[in-house]
Amino acid sequence: MAVYSKKEARKAPSNVKGLTFWLRENLFSSPFNVALTLLGVMLLVWVIPPFIKWAYLDANFAGSTREDCTGGGACWVFIRMKIDMFMYGFYPSEFRWRVNTVYGLFLVLVAAFRYLKSPVLKIVLAHVYFIAGFLLVHGGLAGLEVVPTDKWGGLMLTIMVAAVGIVSAFPLGVILALGRASHLPIIRSLSVTYIEFIRGVPLITILFMSSVILPLFFPEGMNFDKLLRALIGIAMFEAAYIAENIRGGLQSIPKGQYEAADAIGLSYWQKMFLVILPQALKVAIPNLVGVSIALFQDTTLVLIIGLFDLLAMVRLSAADSYWLGYETEGYVFVTFIFWFFCYMMSNFSQKLEKRFNTNLRK
Repeated sequence: MAVYSKKEARKAPSNVKGLTFWLRENLFSSPFNVALTLLGVMLLVWVIPPFIKWAYLDANFAGSTREDCTGGGACWVFIRMKIDMFMYGFYPSEFRWRVNTVYGLFLVLVAAFRYLKSPVLKIVLAHVYFIAGFLLVHGGLAGLEVVPTDKWGGLMLTIMVAAVGIVSAFPLGVILALGRASHLPIIRSLSVTYIEFIRGVPLITILFMSSVILPLFFPEGMNFDKLLRALIGIAMFEAAYIAENIRGGLQSIPKGQYEAADAIGLSYWQKMFLVILPQALKVAIPNLVGVSIALFQDTTLVLIIGLFDLLAMVRLSAADSYWLGYETEGYVFVTFIFWFFCYMMSNFSQKLEKRFNTNLRK
């Protein structure tokens, strides 16, 4: 009769991985990864210390003239003296409180969205915010003096162009996506033609067309605002890309969802807006945010039609003969501003994915 020795039960493997395990699995898992890791470390050592020395250790932060920049590093005095132009463009200084009020109302809107449960009320509040924000910035009502759009510029113009472009393009993109997925040949053909034409043309061409060709379709003598023309062109351009992302979400929905909606007697629009679209938009969240980030970056193209966004104001300020030679500080400043907003949008996308459980794998 065989005798078996009693063995002690082993502990379950720990779910907590240490730093050594992470480094071995992600950075040193193969000779190729080891080479890439060492190359990356060498690149960081080559770039980061000189940048820190230039941007912080030898930089000049105090002062009001270029003569105060004597440290040999970055002259952040240039940024401090031109910050108003970077933020507001040529917007009159006595009216800048109106722009700051719009920023403050946005924070209130975000806080309200966290506590409101009704989607309809959220949509109404968003529309009220955009209307009130435009009236505050533009003026013309309640005794507010009108500020022409040619004086708008800097970061406020960049944010406005991106926000209006995204918000106005979204409903048009949904309609185009539904039209392209429609079984009606005429509607599907028109949607496909529009989407493929717009996606085949760069944004710079759309801006030229909206600035030069679009006014030709209006009655003689009608003056159409240049900023409004740019917003229409950007919304048309963005809608085509949003439509394709939503169409991808629509194609990911199982056929059983359509059949279940038909089985309970829902109409086409009820089926789409109550059953299909919520699921499609959930799937398309990463792509939609990616398109929004790309549009935010592409707002720099409005310079070609005479609108001075943040990057254009930096270029204009750097061309000042008194501050000539300090454009590098301006470009670094713009880089961090764009990175901050793009990172916030990306982080918002990740929160939406977790909230709506887009990532199915735990």
